[in-house]
Amino acid sequence: MWSLLLSVVFLASIAESRVIFDPVAFATYDDSVARNSFFPLAAASYSSNPQTCLTAKFGNAQLRRQLNVKCDSSKDDICSAFTAVLNDDKAIVLSFRGTQGFLELIEEADQSVFEEQSAWIAGGKVDKYFSDAFNTLWTSGIKDDVNALIHKYPTYEIWVTGHSLGGSMASLAASYIVANKIQTGDKVKLVTFGQPRTGDADWAAAHDAQMAYSYRVTHNRDIVPHVPTEGFEGYKHHKSEVFYTESMAVGASFKVCSDADESNECSDGLWVTISVPDHLTYFTKDVSQWGEAGCN
Repeated sequence: MWSLLLSVVFLASIAESRVIFDPVAFATYDDSVARNSFFPLAAASYSSNPQTCLTAKFGNAQLRRQLNVKCDSSKDDICSAFTAVLNDDKAIVLSFRGTQGFLELIEEADQSVFEEQSAWIAGGKVDKYFSDAFNTLWTSGIKDDVNALIHKYPTYEIWVTGHSLGGSMASLAASYIVANKIQTGDKVKLVTFGQPRTGDADWAAAHDAQMAYSYRVTHNRDIVPHVPTEGFEGYKHHKSEVFYTESMAVGASFKVCSDADESNECSDGLWVTISVPDHLTYFTKDVSQWGEAGCN
């Protein structure tokens, strides 16, 4: 009797105070969704025809456009992204590709590309190279596609993903969409793979407050999530890291570190993080080769 009475009082107090539960506080990582949905979408960005992957892995999926632009006016790297619709999943897709040129910078341990930063609309500062690459893709057609697709499918979620450099651009894209009120944070889902540090601590905190479904998947000793080095020019990851050690085969164990932007319970706890092969391979697939082969 008392428990029932307390429940009624509790519910009445919520109604009276008009408490609104913040959707940013609730999300659960799902290995199957990351493995079977977001990862194929990230890999598809490496294909000259992403529709091949979409057809192989999704029902009733349609590519809208693939864009290729110069990542930065002072470099020759080409950045790429595509937009698509997954009608069975009721999702609008933005997928960003990594570049070989960026990985070469990582292998050379050249941090000069991270020295210049730009103010970010949601707060804090982000790497100018990443920001310029995202903005060029956004203004070259991604913006028009997102607006058109939201207008056509107003109830659909927005799924954003990318690998390596593409992970940083995906992170910026999700943040930009929420900050500009193009879509609310509870309808944006972000999953990246091997994402480098993208902005400073203020940027990370701002990003954390924008959406709940935000996951950075890292593979064992993948070097890229540790570039630039922690603390260099204030760089820091946003939440939440999902750390897979050793194999990423079906059933592999993983740890979700959601209590802090960066945690020694995940990849920061490793003594050595210098593996390029671990960066190139996620869920047992060579990301770019698998994408180029049509995700088959």
